[in-house]
Amino acid sequence: MSSTAGGLAGARGLADAVLYEGYVLYPYRATSAKNQVRWQWGVLMPEDVVALDPSERSFHSSQVLVDGGAPAVRVTVRFLQVQHRSVERRVGNGYESVRSLDVGDATYVAWDEAREHELTIEVPAESSDRNLEVEGGSETEELRDEHGVVGRLVRTWVPLEVGVVTKVEHPESPYAVSQVSVRVENRTLTGSPGPDRPAWLRRSLVAAHQVLEVEHGRFLSLLDPPEWARPLAAACVNEGVFPVLGPPAEQDAVVLATPIILYDHAELAPESETAFFDALEVDELLSLRTMTLSEQEKREVRGTDPRTAALLHEVDSMPEDLWERLHGTVRYLESMTASSPPAADPPDDPWWDPGSDSSVDPERDAVLVGDVEVRRGSSVILRPGVRRADAYDLFLAGRRATVAAVLFDVDHGEHLAVTVDDDPGSDLKAAHGRYFYFAPDEVEPVTVSAEGSRP
Repeated sequence: MSSTAGGLAGARGLADAVLYEGYVLYPYRATSAKNQVRWQWGVLMPEDVVALDPSERSFHSSQVLVDGGAPAVRVTVRFLQVQHRSVERRVGNGYESVRSLDVGDATYVAWDEAREHELTIEVPAESSDRNLEVEGGSETEELRDEHGVVGRLVRTWVPLEVGVVTKVEHPESPYAVSQVSVRVENRTLTGSPGPDRPAWLRRSLVAAHQVLEVEHGRFLSLLDPPEWARPLAAACVNEGVFPVLGPPAEQDAVVLATPIILYDHAELAPESETAFFDALEVDELLSLRTMTLSEQEKREVRGTDPRTAALLHEVDSMPEDLWERLHGTVRYLESMTASSPPAADPPDDPWWDPGSDSSVDPERDAVLVGDVEVRRGSSVILRPGVRRADAYDLFLAGRRATVAAVLFDVDHGEHLAVTVDDDPGSDLKAAHGRYFYFAPDEVEPVTVSAEGSRP
């Protein structure tokens, strides 16, 4: 095992986000229900497990295109190996296994942790099939308080065998192009696959993915290839992973083949400085939720895993300026204003602000619906479906509503903001300025005569 420099270093942050996706989820405690079912992404089981459960897989494979006739390609297979951690309390000169142990500011329980592995090979010009071994082992960690050693953590992991099959082909093309195939297999053997999935996972490659690097060439996108390479890209077969171009700074010299679908040139948000384990969530939300944990819950977070302990410390000690950065940003506005000259002083009356435009007044304006004038306070029956409407609008068909405002857009379109009369939450929504919006031809006014004719 070895790590690589250059392109892998540049892509490591993104690759690590893939590696630890779903590793442990809020509330980051080993005993929480959602953390009893873990590791769904990129799991490569031994073949004897797949024979028992065909929904599992024992391999993944990628095919990529390299613009260059004689590329030098390196592939790094990255994955987590599950290791079991048991908790023992010191009794006299020995130890006994316990369900939990309080030490200092942490509560330790039995837990399946993970060990990171990187297996790197140079892809030869000819076909290659290699066996790479990961040794099993065990280690102990003493737990101490102010009186000395009170217990220990015992970690054990089993040996694994990984197969890496590579092939380089040169498809017919007027351009010098190579097709590189990499297949990763879990070849771990044993006499018994174990009784359940947690036992299977300890002999598996978890969150397995590939990082490919090239010299003397560049990778071609499979999502948006050049026109001449489209047939070749369409012919590439990927199973269990999909390759995308790495971060922009790597100039298409790096590909990430991951079990999570990404776009080309994906990057981590610069505002995200805390290593959460769900890259699809909002860092600010997760940080705020973490702060709501009780002291007892935080004890278990610290004892669940060294990574959750580090996460809790980062959230508890987060500086004010980072909190402000987490609150949100609009990327396209940043890109538009980053290198633009200073803007001129804004006009005294912004065109987009109804409060600055005396020609409109949402609370007093009116529109004609048929021959009936509709304004704030008017009662209407909702009749969506005249124009394009979504499913939620159609659920409101026939419901009675009250107009809260008459609005005009910049293209002189007319809109009615309404609240649904029998909605028990309408007052709260109105207080926050939350309304349903319909065009005038999607409502039927309730006139005084119509009211009088009701049974």
